[in-house]
Amino acid sequence: MDLIQSGGDPQVGNLATPVNSSEFSRAFIRNLPAYRQGLSPFRRGLEVGMAHGYLIYGPFTKLGPLRDSDISTLAGVMSAVGLIAILTVCLSIYANTGSGKPIATLTTPNPPEDLGTKEGWNEFASGFFLGGCGGAIFAFLIVTYLPSLLQAIGV
Repeated sequence: MDLIQSGGDPQVGNLATPVNSSEFSRAFIRNLPAYRQGLSPFRRGLEVGMAHGYLIYGPFTKLGPLRDSDISTLAGVMSAVGLIAILTVCLSIYANTGSGKPIATLTTPNPPEDLGTKEGWNEFASGFFLGGCGGAIFAFLIVTYLPSLLQAIGV
């Protein structure tokens, strides 16, 4: 029983496995913001940044060095925004190195062409920063004000 097959040129190493060649995997990956068709680079960065900012906030708040202080939530949001800023600088550096044309794979046969240009990656980085800061601030607001809101409505 051959579970792994060549996905084209075997010299490239693009192998078809039950995981990456299933319809579920292909549909899931094609719907991620990085590969979804019809999005601008800024919108791609905005969606990816929102998810990262929202998820990065929690570990800084609950596991950071100020976790037992009164300002743990504020320290968490400031740390998350700081990390998002560092990641944005890294994206900008990558954009300026001159990334090549996106490579088609089994899961993404038509990768977005705009992430093959310097301008596209810079737009992606701008959206990433804005979305990441917004996601971290949104998580901060939920953690800070949701308990008061739930208590006010009697839940």
